[in-house]
Amino acid sequence: MSETYSGFAAIVGAPNAGKSTLTNALVGEKVSIVTHKVQTTRFQIRGIAMLETSKGQTAQAVMIDTPGIFEARDSDRLSKSMVHAAWTGMNDANVIVHVIDAPAWLRRQAGEGDGQDRLSCEDSERVIKGLKKREVSNAILALNKIDKIPHDEVLPLIQSFAERGVYKDIIPVSALNLDGVEKLGTLVADAMPSGPYLYSPDQAADIPMRLMAAEITREKLFLRLHDELPYASTVETESWKETKKGDIRVDQVIYVRRDSQKPIVLGKGGRTIKDIGAAARKDMSEWLGRKVHLFLFVKVRDNWQDDKARYAESGLEFDV
Repeated sequence: MSETYSGFAAIVGAPNAGKSTLTNALVGEKVSIVTHKVQTTRFQIRGIAMLETSKGQTAQAVMIDTPGIFEARDSDRLSKSMVHAAWTGMNDANVIVHVIDAPAWLRRQAGEGDGQDRLSCEDSERVIKGLKKREVSNAILALNKIDKIPHDEVLPLIQSFAERGVYKDIIPVSALNLDGVEKLGTLVADAMPSGPYLYSPDQAADIPMRLMAAEITREKLFLRLHDELPYASTVETESWKETKKGDIRVDQVIYVRRDSQKPIVLGKGGRTIKDIGAAARKDMSEWLGRKVHLFLFVKVRDNWQDDKARYAESGLEFDV
């Protein structure tokens, strides 16, 4: 029997650096939701990637897509739990992939860019300091969105990060266009120790179906309303039933924090929530390979972020 390799790779970085897009690219299919909204990922999502090593062997890398690392306010329990989940995701990882938004970094270094670029760079520096403090020796830097910067600026950028003395490898990638992703996958595969596969090779993710279904709807919600709807909204799968025909009936609740936010989600004549439901239903049906009947409801709950049960369901710690 040929030797097998398996282990864990933590994908970390500032919010909106492209961690989820990169995770999906390495896994080869969608396991993490992706939106324009920062801090979309709220808990650790494990995607299972089958990657080829530099010696042509196959390794199974469990990609831990973590929430973005940022400066969380003490009064914001959810944000503190998310950042804690991101740091703890590194603890047992065989390799850490730090994702940085390269265009945002260059704009900031040139004294340009907007407030979001500033926050992105500050949060990236926070990760670098954290890696130094932990004296890690297994960190790879993925300079993401490299397709959006001039070619002649790539090598100087790599050199500037190499001088930090934090990373064992630095690789430019475009998670969206897949540039450099195969090479990064090889570096990750080479970091996996010898051992049996942790999951079936044909499994793409380790996440409960009810939770994944809620994540799909939350993605569609943010994609449709990322300008109008505040960050503090969530989706919960209330029921999941298989019909006699083999279809799946899913009942979900979209929780918002204010009465004024409810009509935003519903839309005129219920048009917005119908569109969100149709997009989510399509993705769920493709994901499950079965027909899905999705029913969405909108409720107001101001303190959902302080509901301990929701943290446990997502694998987040309530008291950090």
